[in-house]
This record gives sequence, structure tokens and C-alpha cells, in this order.
Amino acid sequence: MTDTGDFGRGSEAGRRCPGCGVLLQSERPSDAGYVPPEALERPDVVCRRCFRLRHYGDPAVLPAEVADVFDALNRIASTRCLVVHIVDLFDFEGSVVTGLHRFVGSNPVVLAVNKTDVLPAAVSRAKIERWVRARARELGLQPIGIVLMSARSGEGFDRLYEAMRLFRNGSETVVVGATNVGKSTLVNRLIRDLADRNANVTVSPFPGTTLDVIRIPLKDGSVVVDTPGIAYPWRLTEMVGPETVKELIPDGEIRPRVYQLNEGQTLFFGGLVRFDYLEGGRRSFTCFVPNDLRMHRTKIARADELWLRRRGDLLVPPYKEEEITRLPSPTVHAFTTPPGKRWDVSVSGLGWIQINGDAGARVELRAPKGVRVALRPAMLSGR
Repeated sequence: MTDTGDFGRGSEAGRRCPGCGVLLQSERPSDAGYVPPEALERPDVVCRRCFRLRHYGDPAVLPAEVADVFDALNRIASTRCLVVHIVDLFDFEGSVVTGLHRFVGSNPVVLAVNKTDVLPAAVSRAKIERWVRARARELGLQPIGIVLMSARSGEGFDRLYEAMRLFRNGSETVVVGATNVGKSTLVNRLIRDLADRNANVTVSPFPGTTLDVIRIPLKDGSVVVDTPGIAYPWRLTEMVGPETVKELIPDGEIRPRVYQLNEGQTLFFGGLVRFDYLEGGRRSFTCFVPNDLRMHRTKIARADELWLRRRGDLLVPPYKEEEITRLPSPTVHAFTTPPGKRWDVSVSGLGWIQINGDAGARVELRAPKGVRVALRPAMLSGR
């Protein structure tokens, strides 16, 4: 392994947008990196795309051409660095960078588990860390350290800074993660607390916001490298339109919703996901989904008719016919839970449903084809 010292430097020379990393240019208005000629020399200039995302939240500027993030990942093994792998606690299984161990070589990896602020404040962080450690082993992750944190509130950042200092392997820290895990928010906090630079990277709820790698020199002489988010097709947030994306990303602490269900009842999560309780006696289910997402309870006998006639009306989101048409047809996921402990059914990009009670249960969940659905030991079992 060699310390190249230039991880993430593109082959093209020129000034890059501090918001998304793309090469700035003033000749092609329809291409990425465009800046009006009169603004190009301003010290704080960002590309027109970043400007519209920051000030107007304009999704019309998306998608744009994104650098090959896997090319950046392939360069990690040949660079002495620390890798900060940021994952979303609210979508743990869906946001893990698949096969990261193949890319990092002998470089150490710190697993930064973001969005702890979406969980109820009374939840034990020690219990969550034990759960994360167990799930990380099951998923083949091999981190040298685990940090629970919130890029939004700042919780855990002192521990992340200490992990960066303790495990740094060379002068560079490379931040990797899927889209919408809070990677750019994390990098902006690093800029605020540890860098001389004033300009922030662009943050938005839309995939593909960061277009190329961004290098941020820190006051201690080291460098943080922000890489483009990886868009995984199995996340529900990658399938829906911008209006629905905003509704699926929690903007604060989740208020768990508890439903007492009898056998033969259904829960609809908008018009996106359907959960059928088939067998196991009357019991409660705790739903950890965004607070604004509308839910509807009915009998399984009526569920098919409601799905056909009221999707986009009673069952929202989605709101528009074109989005309903664009979403893949549902796939049925059937689970029978072993008795003795509580289980979660997680839906990537939506949240999870905790199956309460010690007795086994039989359930089915319908989600758009391709969405990752998993049965896992309950994150918040109360045990």
C-alpha cells in the first residue's frame, strides 16, 4: 500500500464546486458545474445546480451525471487512509455499503451510525450499540470502532473526532455511504468544527446531490474526502418521486405507533406498503415510520379492493398517477417468526414494524418489487 496523498483528485485541472465537487464551467448552461460567467471568479461561488438545491429545494435539477463512486472506492485500498462508513440507523440493512471490505484493503473502518435522533430519547444507547454490533457481524462488517451519532444534533461527534484521531492511518479520512444517510451533513459539521474552509457541501433529500469527490483540508493538516453517495436500487426512497421522498425521510424523533391487531387485519403504509397479520392471536405491533406518513387499518378481505380503488386518494403517498404507474408491482414477503423473542420486519427506505409478544406469528408484507425487506431481531425489544 502506498500513501498517494491525492485520493479523490480528478484528472481534470480547474476549480471545483465546493457544494458537490463537480468541475466548474461557464460555457454549457445545460451541463453540470455551470456558473454564469460574471459569477465564476467569486470566492464563494457554487454551481447553479447547488444554488437551486440550497435556496429552492428544486428537484428539477436532478438527476445529474454522478462520478463513478465505485471507481473512488476501488482507490481506497491503494491509499493509506481511515474509512468512515456512515450508515442510517433508520435504514440499517438498506444503507450498508455492500462488500465494503473488498474495497478498503488493510485500511481501518469506523462505522458511524447516523440518525440516532430519530429514536425516542429514552432508548438506551448502550442497547442500540449492542444491537448494531451484532447486526454488523451478521452482515459481514468488520469495523475497528462503532460510533452512534446524529449529524443533525451533534450527538456523538466528540466520539467520532476521537475515533478519527485514534485510528487515522495516514493523512486522509475517506467518508463513504449510501444516498440520504446524512453524509453531507456530517461532512459539513466536520468543516464547521475542524476546518478553515467556510463553504459547505450541498445537502438535500434527493439522491445524487454530491457529484464528485470533495477534498476538505482540516486545521491539523489532515484531509477529509467526501465521496458521492451510492444509490442503491433496493431502497424505497430511490423509487419514488421528490414529493414522496421528503415524506419518507424523518425530520425528527419518531413517534412509534402501536396497533392492536386481530388475525386477518391489514395495515397500509400510505399506498406504498401493505402489512397483513395472518396468524398468532391478538397482539400489538409497533410501527417505526416517519411521523407524517399516513397509515390505514382494515380487514384483509377488503385490502385488495382498497389498494385498487383508493391508492393515491385514501392511501397516500404516492399522490400522482404517474408515480403510481412508475412504481413496480408489489412482491409478497412471507414470514413466520420463531417464538421466544420479538422481531422486526424492516423495509428499506420506510422503517420497520416490531412484532410484539413471545409467541410466533405469521405475517405477509407487500412492497414494490426490488425493495429490500428483512426479518431481524428487534432493535427495541424492551429486553
